[in-house]
Amino acid sequence: MSAETYRDAWGIPHLRADSADELARAQGRVTARDRAWQLEVERHRAQGTSASFLGPEALSWDRLARRARLADTARRCYAALEQKDPETAAWVRAYVDGVNAGLADHGQDGGTAAPEFTRAGLTPGRWEPWTPLAVWLATHILFAGFPAKLWREHITTHLGPEAAALFATDGPGTAGSNGWLVGGDRTTTGHAVIAGDPHRWIEDPGVYQQIHLSCPEFDVVGLAVPGIPGIAHFGHTGTVAWAITNAMSDYQDLYRERLRRTGAGVEALGPDGTWHRAARHTELIRVAGEKGTEGETVEVEVIETDRGPVIAGGPEGLDDGTPAALSLRYPPRVTADLGFGALLPLLRARGVADVDRALDAWAEPVNVVQAADTEGGLLHRVAGRVPVRPDANRLRPVPAWEPGHEWDGWHTPPRAGLTDGVAVMANQRGPATPLGIEFAPPHRADRITALLAAKERWSAADMPAIHVDTHLGSAAALLDRLAGLDGLTPEAAALRDRLLAWDRHMDADSADAARYAAVRTEVVRRLAAHPVLAPASVPPAYPEVLQPWLALVPRVGHALEHLLRAEDLYGIDRAAAVRAALEEVAARPPAGTWGDTHRLAAWRALPDTTSAPAPGPRLSGDHDCVLCTSPVPGVTDRAARGPAARYVWDLADRGNSRWAVPHGAWGTPGSPHHRDQQRLWLSGDLAPVITDFDQLTKESHA
Repeated sequence: MSAETYRDAWGIPHLRADSADELARAQGRVTARDRAWQLEVERHRAQGTSASFLGPEALSWDRLARRARLADTARRCYAALEQKDPETAAWVRAYVDGVNAGLADHGQDGGTAAPEFTRAGLTPGRWEPWTPLAVWLATHILFAGFPAKLWREHITTHLGPEAAALFATDGPGTAGSNGWLVGGDRTTTGHAVIAGDPHRWIEDPGVYQQIHLSCPEFDVVGLAVPGIPGIAHFGHTGTVAWAITNAMSDYQDLYRERLRRTGAGVEALGPDGTWHRAARHTELIRVAGEKGTEGETVEVEVIETDRGPVIAGGPEGLDDGTPAALSLRYPPRVTADLGFGALLPLLRARGVADVDRALDAWAEPVNVVQAADTEGGLLHRVAGRVPVRPDANRLRPVPAWEPGHEWDGWHTPPRAGLTDGVAVMANQRGPATPLGIEFAPPHRADRITALLAAKERWSAADMPAIHVDTHLGSAAALLDRLAGLDGLTPEAAALRDRLLAWDRHMDADSADAARYAAVRTEVVRRLAAHPVLAPASVPPAYPEVLQPWLALVPRVGHALEHLLRAEDLYGIDRAAAVRAALEEVAARPPAGTWGDTHRLAAWRALPDTTSAPAPGPRLSGDHDCVLCTSPVPGVTDRAARGPAARYVWDLADRGNSRWAVPHGAWGTPGSPHHRDQQRLWLSGDLAPVITDFDQLTKESHA
């Protein structure tokens, strides 16, 4: 046996091989067979070449990828990995060999070729040994939300320094998760259960790949990231399981640079008061035209100072002439280490001590990790690399020419324990508090904690009910404002009373949830349009890819609770805004229920446009619900972010574990397992985790 591929009823790949390297090769091959188009898109995004077939809408991302030197950083990290950890480097290379073999066979052996290749006029490209590292870096470069520093600077310029705290909350540009660990003293089996769901942009195919990897060294099920070998974030080895949430840590810095051109190139003013030569070269980005027509070629100037690559502006300033240049300092660019040395030890882990040691090598993204083993061991810690530097660096861009903004070592990752037998993380302030600035409101974490406290003993089968809880804790701020209104028209008074009697659950079939959301939208729009806030709606001319962090209306929408409860909001008459919003909705109430407008808006690269797209499925939930399907209040009720997977890891019996993804295990439209899990995901049901190869169907080809 070299490698064997099996499938369960959901088309999930179960791989068995004689060695870890053969298994990695099989993982790469099956990923290419199941998700060839996704791998092609991710490779191009990592290299900054996606505009060559996605067109002008991808140009801003490609510029960022080139200017931030993502591919070059991945090459450096892989070269360092070869020197420091040749075993892991060879394992990554085996995965890449499998990807290339699978891409070469794409559409053969009776398989269905992804139609996007034909629409784009592409054939699958070749992966290099460093490509998985580039994909990982491209996936997570915006994960820590460094553009939020631009927002804090922007809103502070308009409203003063206290505004940063008013708007400090996880917004539309961030990614989060729910995760909870129930210790054995709180379960029906006496063994721990870990459950949760990562919240990311919902893509088609999904950002997580259900997979089973088995060789003589280990046997692991979990959620892999397509394009990355192993199982990094969510896994169960049979004796130990682990899961992560975004720690919301701040580990990237922006520096304002003073640049000047010289006959020899570009120089940057350093903190020592002298000018230093900056690395500089130009690159070309090919941009596809509309409907496959010949597009343009755009030249990009790539500059790197002693702080890091310049990602916005340059010697001549921003595109509108504003004098500005911003460099980005991020850990892998400094250390040439992406933490891939943790991946094999995670697969080989037998207990929480092994997971703990493996995570000491973790770099980014910075996560809160929960783990448990069959011997009763428990782990709750932060994993990742966060630099030690002055507080000013964490808040806003800092001047590169002034001393006192240098990095000085790395924080020791904090640890935490359990409270009343459970540990809950939902991106709120917790063990990672010293490492971050903006965290999620506590509503999801508080609700999960309250639900777990309602019962003394829990089983793995009980967990899906928590996944899909729709109580909206953040509704209280607006409802309290409604309760204080008087002198309303009869229609508005009736709507107010109806909302005050509402159970605060954002269910798809709830008319009251639809009315609440409509009032919320009107309040957000009125506040954002107020003369005090409206000037902040014009952001600085930073690259388009950074603009979501700078948009005023989404910021008001996600910070609405803070804005309504603040003692004063720059003299804005919030009662009048709420009254006007209520009257507006009472005069023209929504005709249906929350699910009529709250629909899934999954992203797919180069979708079929020959016919009008069908509306996405109706959703329950909201941004601050445990069922975190995120609209953007004031902009849209549709949800582009939500649970990118759900899992329940049972330490008593791995066979009682469960999982589901938003679409399915395969990426090709029309294939049997492209969307067969969507009904599970929508209803909150989960598919069984099968680990017995005798219960699986063996494929005829490796």
